[in-house]
Amino acid sequence: MITQIKKILYATDLSKNSSYAFLYATDMAKRHNATIIILHAIELIPAYAEVYAAMTDEMKRKQQEEMVEEIKKHLQDFCKKAEAQIGPPCVELVSKILVPRGHPPEEILNAADEEGCDAIVLGTHGKGFLAHTFLGSVSNAVLHRTRKPVFVIPLPSEKTTIDWDGI
Repeated sequence: MITQIKKILYATDLSKNSSYAFLYATDMAKRHNATIIILHAIELIPAYAEVYAAMTDEMKRKQQEEMVEEIKKHLQDFCKKAEAQIGPPCVELVSKILVPRGHPPEEILNAADEEGCDAIVLGTHGKGFLAHTFLGSVSNAVLHRTRKPVFVIPLPSEKTTIDWDGI
């Protein structure tokens, strides 16, 4: 029996390609009467790099909170741009925005399980040599480590009609 898609995890690195993949996530959510959870994982700063910043724990915490809020605003703008392309309702489809700190594949897999998502949608850059020519390292890691359906959306060769650079 095929599992019904009711919750979609859309993972983004905030690149143009991942923004394009958001169109697929919203279309899928509309077709399946599902909701979308948006996730953007922030890579951890190595401990040796933090030493050079000479920041107190309070300064780091405040900077982290400000960064998370800015990313959440950025992600909410995805919906506004998508609605211009695919029509409303986009904002109503997004049930949650997550901005965890950690290794992106781990955070994507953890969120998909913890949030009870039925599918994962993410974009791929198609960079690198051989193994990474068709799948990026994050999408490749997610695809090979989950039992959930994963939709990997490549950036089309033709120009898209959405100006994601303005986000």
